[in-house]
Amino acid sequence: MKKIVKLSALLICAGLLLSGCSNAKKDYILATGGTGGTYYPFGGAIANIWNTKIENMNVTAQATGASAENLRLINKGEAEYAIVQNDVMDYAYNGTDLFEGEKLENIMTIGTLYPEVVQIAVSKDSGIKSVADFKGKRISVGDAGSGVEFNAKQIMEGYGLTFDDIKKSNLSFKESAEGIQNGTLDGCFITAGVPNAALQELAFTAGLTLVPVDGEAAKKICEKYGYYTQTIIPGGTYKGTDSDTQALAIKATLAVSAKLDEEIVYEMTKALFENLSDLATAHAKGKEVSAHSAVTGVSVPFHPGAKRYFSELDLN
Repeated sequence: MKKIVKLSALLICAGLLLSGCSNAKKDYILATGGTGGTYYPFGGAIANIWNTKIENMNVTAQATGASAENLRLINKGEAEYAIVQNDVMDYAYNGTDLFEGEKLENIMTIGTLYPEVVQIAVSKDSGIKSVADFKGKRISVGDAGSGVEFNAKQIMEGYGLTFDDIKKSNLSFKESAEGIQNGTLDGCFITAGVPNAALQELAFTAGLTLVPVDGEAAKKICEKYGYYTQTIIPGGTYKGTDSDTQALAIKATLAVSAKLDEEIVYEMTKALFENLSDLATAHAKGKEVSAHSAVTGVSVPFHPGAKRYFSELDLN
């Protein structure tokens, strides 16, 4: 009799525990970027959807140093979600380039969000029509060790060039635009949303020409580096650029800890992509997000929960 009473008590306790677990507050960190950038407010908008659409969900958008730091935070278990560039995520997962010798294995993909375009601008009198014309020219490739520098290296490689073929500078976006304006640079690489403020200012002052990445070179680069997608910079984006320019883009991507439960990630993926109108209302970049585009530019495996959601839409 005592055994039966004890067993009944244990079952009741277990039931209470399970009940408590199902209604427990789910506290997570979404690592974003600096407060002055796009990732932080955009991450706040995503967190708000999760917090309002999923019962007992509590996601905090945390300001950080952006992609590389975010991936390390997930890998160490100090954040569960993050917004990152998909190329930097690829480096981290495979232990290459920015993460040479440092392979992060606890990161997976929910989906890509919106494009960040590799914009190649040159001075109007440079005579440059193609990346192939960069040989011997003064070109800024972004800050040393930045994602932009690797974008420049990979795109030049598609045209048979290396950094040894150019007079390379490592300058910020603003400094690069100023260099073209004052004649100390012939061109620059800028990876950012379109339009970019530094290039807008350059277009209004000295003018600029956008250099395309197209044809076989673009195809070859995309085949080798799976995180690139082909895109267009519309004519009129910058003053004096009247026609469309073929370009490559990386994508802002929602990364997740591989240790999170499939059901939780499925629920959060579903809540986000079924409430994109709320995201678009909260942030302009939300208009560029869709379930169909979320499965493009992905080179790091999907989390099983995200994969399940996109499979239901026949997208994965």
